[in-house]
Amino acid sequence: MIVVGIVLYLLIGGESEDDGLTEKTKVVNVTAYNTVPWQTKKVNPDVAAWGDTLRPGMQAIAVSRDLLYIGLQRNTKVRIEGFEGDFLVLDKMNRRYKNRIDIYMGLDIKAAREWGVKKRSITWKVPIESKYDKRYMYSGEAEEPK
Repeated sequence: MIVVGIVLYLLIGGESEDDGLTEKTKVVNVTAYNTVPWQTKKVNPDVAAWGDTLRPGMQAIAVSRDLLYIGLQRNTKVRIEGFEGDFLVLDKMNRRYKNRIDIYMGLDIKAAREWGVKKRSITWKVPIESKYDKRYMYSGEAEEPK
């Protein structure tokens, strides 16, 4: 009877919300930034590249554009080594940066400067067999989609 119950549970919808996703991990350079005009842009420094409004206290990051091609798209949840909880990808960095994320630190310029640049492991999920999964190369390089 128990076996029948388990089979029914799985058939009717006992799947976890993570079904169909695979986890990716990568070591990146991690810097920090603030929403001040001289670090972002002069007009509306709190509005990110995709139009999201950043507010102090949010766990948000900006990603270098090469990381977009391996699945770190807008609203992707990212875990960063040494930090609690998930960060959301809400911003993109200038094209000159590669293999880098920028942690949003609100208006705390001192904390961002003290952070400096560190190497950290990040983890996120992408759909199994997605274009991001197929193009992910474990050497740390990413190809742009064609």
